[in-house]
Amino acid sequence: MKVSKIIDVAKKADVSPATVSRVLNGSNLVNAKTKAKVMQAIRELDYIPNNMGKQLRSRKTMTLAVVVSDIRVSYYAEIIKGIENMANSLHYKVLICDAQNQKAKEFEFLSLLMNRTVDALILVTPNLSDEEIAVYADNGYTIGLIGRKIEHPQMPCSFTDNVKLAREVIVHFVEQGHRKIAFLCGYADAMDSQARLEGYMKALQEAGIPYEDDLVDNGDFSEEGGCEAFKRLRSHRSDFTAVFAANDEMALGVYKACAELGISIPDQLAVAGVDNIRLTNYVRPRISSVEQPLYAMGAVMTEKLIDQMNDNVWADKRSFKVDARLVVKESSKGAE
Repeated sequence: MKVSKIIDVAKKADVSPATVSRVLNGSNLVNAKTKAKVMQAIRELDYIPNNMGKQLRSRKTMTLAVVVSDIRVSYYAEIIKGIENMANSLHYKVLICDAQNQKAKEFEFLSLLMNRTVDALILVTPNLSDEEIAVYADNGYTIGLIGRKIEHPQMPCSFTDNVKLAREVIVHFVEQGHRKIAFLCGYADAMDSQARLEGYMKALQEAGIPYEDDLVDNGDFSEEGGCEAFKRLRSHRSDFTAVFAANDEMALGVYKACAELGISIPDQLAVAGVDNIRLTNYVRPRISSVEQPLYAMGAVMTEKLIDQMNDNVWADKRSFKVDARLVVKESSKGAE
């Protein structure tokens, strides 16, 4: 059997050997598309760098990396807490990485696996595609995923059904008599936001309500983004009576915009979000929100990932779907 060399990888990926070397060493000088090509070539050729690389791959750092899209978003706090507590109980350290909503930074943090800075990496609702992530798992790197499901035999996933949770919110609004319902989605590449949009559209269809593209806007999963998105919607549509925000940060932005525009919640507008963060109980009226077991999602993923690197007693179970539920409060006129 022929042993592949770095020049073989370079030819297959149509790059220079120096570029392959940079990818293997985790350099920031290679763009995301080229990195993906090189990793695909490595997988197809079963390329193993060298004896030193083998030694590095077998060396344990007892450290995990957690990559989040935006550290400012409250959603990540409970997940990270679950990860850290479980990791610490199993004698692992945790390195937290903020990708700042950039795919290039997510690729950059994946290099922590390639140069063996960490033993495993947890991606929380990443912007990378399933295919882009799978290339690394195919090459033997230990990766876990929180927030969405990927069908891969070596990649554990902890997730909720985002289509179902969005549908539950819209059904609730319809039961309250709303027919014009706006939706604030997250940034374009976010898979969980796309799934929530799908659930929103399906629920409208089931209720016999036509989908209207101009009732949907992008709030980038942030409070300020939600505020601006709501104002844009309101500038050309004044007839909608309910807003479903794909996370609580954007729902808080809706509150800010309504205060500026003199719109009363819930008398003139019903509001619901996702994650049920603590702040939703501190504003008045309290915000209806879908509660996800974020701490458990982080803790379960960490336990399974560390097991995969050691005993691997759960090798036959990689996907862990956890339940989410709508907590109805005053903002959607449904609280008792």
